[in-house]
Amino acid sequence: MEEVMQNLQAPFPSKDIEWRVSRSGQSNGKKYAFVLAYVTNRAIQNRLDEVFGPAGWQNDFSDFMQGVLCTISCYVDGEWIKKSDGAEQTQFESLKGGLSSAMKRAAVQWGIGRYLV
Repeated sequence: MEEVMQNLQAPFPSKDIEWRVSRSGQSNGKKYAFVLAYVTNRAIQNRLDEVFGPAGWQNDFSDFMQGVLCTISCYVDGEWIKKSDGAEQTQFESLKGGLSSAMKRAAVQWGIGRYLV
């Protein structure tokens, strides 16, 4: 399991990292912006394929309160292990954004991209 976790937690190439402004404004006459780095959903899927093979993992989505819950199950040492996390639907493309955000958050439970948080 240790080798699996190391492979999941490996840093991503810069092409798989995207940035978004989380907050911006002006203070004491100077403009500022706080940016967040995140890994793309496609990069997460590719990482899972690399570590477990295309048939060695699966995701499942369900409604949860006003958002969506994603469970990523991976076949490790002869058994399916599940880790879940959720997210609210987003303001832009609410359903797609909510699914993507929930998948990214569930991936962090597996250690994927955790170094970016």
